Amino acid sequence: MAKPSPTSASPDRVRAILERLAEMYPGARCELNYSTPFELLVACILSAQCTDRRVNIVTARLFPRYNSPEHFAALAPEQLAEKIRDCGLYRNKARHIVELSRRLLEDYDGKVPTSREELMKLPGVGRKTANVVLSNAFGVPAIAVDTHVFRVANRIGLAEASDPLSTELQLMDAIPKELWSQAHHWLIHHGRALCSARRPQCTACPIRPYCRFANSQSA
Repeated sequence: MAKPSPTSASPDRVRAILERLAEMYPGARCELNYSTPFELLVACILSAQCTDRRVNIVTARLFPRYNSPEHFAALAPEQLAEKIRDCGLYRNKARHIVELSRRLLEDYDGKVPTSREELMKLPGVGRKTANVVLSNAFGVPAIAVDTHVFRVANRIGLAEASDPLSTELQLMDAIPKELWSQAHHWLIHHGRALCSARRPQCTACPIRPYCRFANSQSA
């Protein structure tokens, strides 16, 4: 895989942005509720085109009864679909969850894999989901690029990319490895709090002095 061109952001600028984000969101963490790597994997699949808040409502009633590969593998996709209707795309999600549960039992002794490559072999698991699980469940440094991370990173100028994978690789190049996982959460929280898609609150944003988008607007 060819590595994209690095972002033009200087190390000093990157450091300043990260310091501001750390001050703004000191408690930033994964907002999906889970107690095991498997529960996080299921929650991530449910979160596609759905809010974390909605997913947490669904898993609050789902996980007390179904919380292991054995539980979900015993269900027909149609049965699970009725239990997760609130999440949208529920038929596809139910099929993926049942299939990956069976795959975990067949190929991984019921354990969630701890490598990105193995995670991405599971039905319904893409790179973003794999990175979320690695980072939050196993403490592996990773940057999961969702819509918030993609928008905010490229808007600020931490990345200069046209797709999520290139954005991820540029962020990995620009940000110290020990901050990858935390920076992922900072960018998500900033996207929700101030740097929204349609109405970014640039005038109230502490990142403004370093933001490529804000500076271009005021030029």
